[in-house]
Formats: sequence, structure tokens, C-alpha cells
Amino acid sequence: MKLIYCLAFLFLSATTMLTAQDADPATATTTEVTIDQRIDEALAPYARFVEDKIFFKVPIGGGHEIPFVLIWLIAGAVFFTIRMGFINLRGFGLAIQVVRGVFTNPKDKGEVSHFQALATALSATVGLGNIGGVAIAIAVGGPGATFWMIVAGLLGMSSKFVECTLGVKYREVDEHGVVSGGPMYYLSRGLAKHGKVVGGVGAVLAFIFSFACVMGSFGGGNMFQVNQAYAQFSNMSTNLVGWTIDGWIFGVIMAGAVAIVILGGIRSIAKATEKIVPFMCGVYVLAALVIIGMHIPDIPGVFGQIFSGAFTGEGIAGGFMGVLIQGFRRAAFSNEAGIGSASIAHSAVKTEEPVSEGIVALLEPFIDTVVVCTMTALVIIITNNHLDSTAADGVLLTSRAFDSVIGGFDIVLSVAVILFAFSTMISWSYYGLKAWTFMFGAGRVADLSYKLLFLTFVVLGAAMSLGEVIRISDSMIFLMAFPNILGLLFLSGEIRKDLRSYISRIRSGEIPRFK
Repeated sequence: MKLIYCLAFLFLSATTMLTAQDADPATATTTEVTIDQRIDEALAPYARFVEDKIFFKVPIGGGHEIPFVLIWLIAGAVFFTIRMGFINLRGFGLAIQVVRGVFTNPKDKGEVSHFQALATALSATVGLGNIGGVAIAIAVGGPGATFWMIVAGLLGMSSKFVECTLGVKYREVDEHGVVSGGPMYYLSRGLAKHGKVVGGVGAVLAFIFSFACVMGSFGGGNMFQVNQAYAQFSNMSTNLVGWTIDGWIFGVIMAGAVAIVILGGIRSIAKATEKIVPFMCGVYVLAALVIIGMHIPDIPGVFGQIFSGAFTGEGIAGGFMGVLIQGFRRAAFSNEAGIGSASIAHSAVKTEEPVSEGIVALLEPFIDTVVVCTMTALVIIITNNHLDSTAADGVLLTSRAFDSVIGGFDIVLSVAVILFAFSTMISWSYYGLKAWTFMFGAGRVADLSYKLLFLTFVVLGAAMSLGEVIRISDSMIFLMAFPNILGLLFLSGEIRKDLRSYISRIRSGEIPRFK
């Protein structure tokens, strides 16, 4: 904790000195506001540059363009769905059984249970992407964006299955029982089995993924989360007491809370997330169901808007393609299917059957996108908050939608948002750390240096504007998809064989039931 306090002190000292030297007393209202503005202005050009490079667009006719990374993700998800025999549908029931521990041998190697691995991975996906990201998608793409988010979620279940199966299959377990796995391992080790040339390509892809994962942990897994948490907290405190603290102060407080958990490693993270995620998901979904239940007569009309808007794109910039792009973009950012991040958490599971964890992992996009994202979208549309042209401010739009029906729910949502952001950040710190140590080697210095950097970005994210944070967040998260899906395509054949073997052995009773 002394190091955390030291980091906060150095950061605040540096920014305060900059303000004291350069700020004009006649125009600056408070020192803290100037600090937030300076951070935002300094990083904005870099955010725009990175976004332009990652989201380069491909013309598709009719004057429309679509980011190539979305084509990459969609094509990959469709391919894996067909290649794995629609495992996203036929594996659903089995996934529930595996999570319950029906086929789990307590003597298997690993660090966490199936449920803990699922909760840790969900904590990195169920969060501000579902609350703030959905609001942004609907504000920009209209109600029709909801349809494409659901489609993306269903297809993403297959991508998640493949990457998480590979994460366990090619993981490494050291002499202390500490597990390291994820795309950087199956890209390097899995492709190495196919010769020196392919192995060399795999090593390059593993490094690219690791770099993108580290940067993604700073962006979407950190800055976006704390930014939206601060926005909700600031809105709540202003309404309650008439004032709020500035972003960087909120960031320092959150950084201290995150530090307490992440210093304990994956076991500490798993223990925290297995309690936070189910509870907050339950509260959030229950509130959404109450609002939907109060508007039962309006449900057919809402789904009518969703379906018609999905294919007409009426009144939306870009029309049909604009709606589709927004739906897939925000769904991919929310559930991270094809990104590869979740396989890092799932690789720590206690199992000797890699396919079993892939089966568990396919539940993530369903819970994250098909259930939670859809609930958010329905509440926003059913309360007509999407009609406010000035409401494209992420989590605050969702907050207004809930509060318009359940008075005072903005306070509950504020707590939920902060906890969701907190759980997402601690999970992504684990992802980024594993990628960091893959590049630089394990050890106390590498571990501590990464965590200090991560905590610094917590402060930066709270101080920046939403626009710049989204640019950095989306860019870094989506960059991970390029090397990951390329590796998944190459290794999908062996996963298909492993899946057939696993299902066959369950049916024959070779894999015993333990519950």
C-alpha cells in the first residue's frame, strides 16, 4: 500500500505543478478542473490516431463503409459456429451441468473452479459495456442496434468456446501451481507444432496479442470502466448534495481499492468476483424486469421498433449498415468474443479436459449480451429515453431510463456501476499482467511495474472525457482480435476433434459424473 500512496502522491504532485506553472488564474476556476482538462487535451490526439489505424474501413458498396475488424470478428464467429456444429446452441445444457460441477474432478490441476473462472471472465465483460455501451449503441444506432447485438452475442458463443478451449489446452503450470494461459500461449505453442515457419509466425502473433492485451487492459478494461463509474457517481452526488469531487480524485480512490485486490493474484480476484458479479447482475436484471413488467402492453411495440429498425435504419446515420455496425461494435466490446481475453481467466480452471471449459465459456456472451444487454436496451426503449437527441452520454442515459420508472434507482445504479467497473478492472488487470509477464518474464519487478502502470491509468481514465476514452478503449480491445482469430482459424480443426471426443466420452460414461 505504501507504493500505491507513493504513486498517487507523485501523480498528484506532477499534475499540480503543471497547473500551478501554466494555468491562467483569470480563466481557471479550480486547480482540479484544469488538471482534468489538461489530461484530456494531452491524450486526445493519440486517441484519435490509434482509432484511425485500428478501425480502418472497407467500402462495401452503396456509399457504405464498415471497419474491417468487425468483418473479421463476424466472419470468424460464423465460421466457428458452422465448424463446431452449432455448439452455441447444442452445448448450452451441457454448459450448465459443467458449471454445476457435474463432471468436475476435485483432484484436477488448476487454481479456480469452473464457476469462479466463469465469474472472473464475466466480471470483465458484464459491466459498463452492458450499461453505458448499450446506451451509446441505441443513441447512435437506434433501437435496431439491439437486434444486431443479440445476433452478435449468439454467434460470439462459438468464438468464445474455441478460444477458451485452446486457452486451457496450451496453458502452462509452474512448480508452485500458478497457471498462465491465453492466446499468447496457444499462438506460440499451438502453432509451433506445425513447423518452424508457422511457429515463427505464431511467435510474432503472440507478441502482437500480448502488446494489444496490455494496452487493452489500460483502455477498455480500465479507463472506460472508471470513466463511466465516475460519470454516474458525479451525477448522483450532484443531485444529492449539489456538488461532486473531480475525476482525478475519484480515480485515486478507485486505484487504491483496486490495488488491495489485485495484489492478491487470481485467487483473490476470483473470490471477489464470484460474490460481486452474481449479486449485482441479479439486482440489475431484477430492476430491469420490474420496469419491463410495468410496461407489458408496450412490449410488442418495442420489439417492433427493434426488428424494423434493424433492417431499415430509418433516421439513423448510415441507415441499415449504420445500425448493424453499431450493434456489432458495441456487442463485441461488451462480450469480447473473438478478442481472446476471457481465455486467460478460463485457463486457470481446475480441469484436465480443455473442452469442458470451452463449453462453460460459451455461456458468457449469452449472459452478457443476449440477457443483460437486451434488458438494458428494452428499458431504454420502453421508457422512450432513446428519443432524447442530447442523451448520447453512455451510462447517464441508462440511469435516466431506470430512474424515470423507479424513483431513486440512480443511487442503486451508481453503486452497481461502481462495483461493475471495479470487478471489470480487477479482472482485466489479471489479463494484462499475464500478457506483460509473457513479454517480459515473470518476477516481482515485472509484476509490480505492471500493476503500478495499471493503477496510474485508473486515475487518467477518470479524468478524461468519454469520447476520448471510447476511442482508446475500442481501439486497443479490437486490436487483440487480429492475431487471436487468425490463430483460432488455424487451430480450429484440432478443437473440432477434441469436441467430438469429449462429447463421445460423456455419452459413453468414460468421463464420470461427480455430482
